[in-house]
Order: sequence, then structure tokens, then C-alpha cells
Amino acid sequence: MINGKRIAVVLPAYNAEKTLEATVRELPDLVDIRILVDDHSTDRTIEVARRLGLQSFVHNRNYGYGRNQQTCYREALAAGADVVIMVHPDYQYTPLLVTAMASMIAYDVYDVVLGSRILGGQARQDGMPWWKYVANRFLTLFENTLLGAKLSEYHTGYRAFSRTVLQELPLLENSDDFVFDNQMLAQCVMFGFRMGEVSCPTKYFPEASSINFRRSVQYGLGVVLTSVQFRLQKLGLAHFGIFNRKGRCLVPGLDAPYYSPGMSETTNDGRSGG
Repeated sequence: MINGKRIAVVLPAYNAEKTLEATVRELPDLVDIRILVDDHSTDRTIEVARRLGLQSFVHNRNYGYGRNQQTCYREALAAGADVVIMVHPDYQYTPLLVTAMASMIAYDVYDVVLGSRILGGQARQDGMPWWKYVANRFLTLFENTLLGAKLSEYHTGYRAFSRTVLQELPLLENSDDFVFDNQMLAQCVMFGFRMGEVSCPTKYFPEASSINFRRSVQYGLGVVLTSVQFRLQKLGLAHFGIFNRKGRCLVPGLDAPYYSPGMSETTNDGRSGG
């Protein structure tokens, strides 16, 4: 706990067998809840997760990164978390920043905290591929212009949220794919949540997950579309479900049909049997 707030770390996993243990070993002891959601991996991710004592959930097929996050956040809320930090289990982002990010929310400084690879010039120093860096800078400038925000980047996967944010955002209106990340931050800006950033070193190595060039292009186009939708909504020229305060929100503990039944150590609603 921090300041009486329960801290949860969620790990959206897909084929993370080789890097999961290293990630979990660096999580600080103050974390109260540790949840992994396996998006139907083809390796031993779920076995490693259970060996490490993580509360584990399994999708009955590969639904995508966005749907994985929905499950992560839903179960963190159901477990009573007040602050939820998403840590990728590929060991690309250091788990050592969890304490700092969680504290900024637990002490009510921000509602959302992002681990930025850009602050302090970290990205290029840490070896981010040049084409990803250029795309990151262009898309961030485009988004800051249309959203009226001043974030250093929108594309980090290292994020912390207050319980209120996760309860109020219409996350079920978002994509099941990678652009879910970007839609979520655009929603945070639209609904006026306080957003902060911390500088985050990043590792680039073969085992770290990364989307290919084609998927990156699709993601980039999705980012542009989200930004345009945001501006049109702000101008009153159109209305979109992702920016509707009455849109579909997460329901903590909902028995979602895409949780895989019949798995070893898993109950019929897909929750870990302990």
C-alpha cells in the first residue's frame, strides 16, 4: 500500500515465457495485487505465471492487446485496487518505477502517470529504432496539436491509473487492437483527468515484444483517426462512442465469456483457482 491505497500491477501477456520472471522479480514489495492475463499464448507463459504466484486469467483465444487490457483492468478493480499500473511482461520497461508512478496517484497529484521514453532523451540513448523514434515524434506532435495537450509521448506501454479513471472511461467502446492505448489517453484528455509523466529507461533486445512494420502503420493510422475524432467531437461536428461519457464501461468481476474455462487451476469463469 501507499497512503492507504491498494496498489495493483497488471501484466498483459502474450508469449512472455522468457522475460516474465525477470519482470516480476523487480516488482517492489509494496504491490498488493499482481495480475497476469494471458491472451492465449502458444508458450508456457501461464505456467510460469502460476509458479510465480500471480493471479492468472486466460483468454480462450487471442483477442488482441486492447481486450487483454480490458480484462486486466476489470480484474484489478474487482480485486479492490485503488491504483493500477500496467507493466509489460517483456522486461522492456523497468518495474523499478512502479513505486514512483503509484505514489503520484496515491497522493492525489495525478489521475494518470505515464512512463515516458522521450523525457531526458532516453529513447535514442536506449536504442529505439530510428524509424520508430521519427514516427513517435511526428504522431505525438500531431496529437498534441489536435488534443490541445503537452505530453512528451502517447505511445508508451508503461501506465498508471487511478481507480476512478478506470471506472469512468468507456473502455469497452475502444478497439481490441494496439490503438486501444491511444484511444484511452485521448479519452483521459477529453474527460479532463490530470496526467503526469516520469522519465523511463527502456531496453531493446530480441525477446522484447514489438509490433512489425505493417502493424505499426495500422497503429499510426489509428492514432491519426483518434485525434481527428477528438477534434471533431470538441468542435461539436460529430459524436463518437469512445468519447461518450455514457458509453460502455468496465464492470468489475464480470463473468466475461472469453475467459477460458476448463484450464488447469482455473475455475469455470476463467479465474485463477489459487
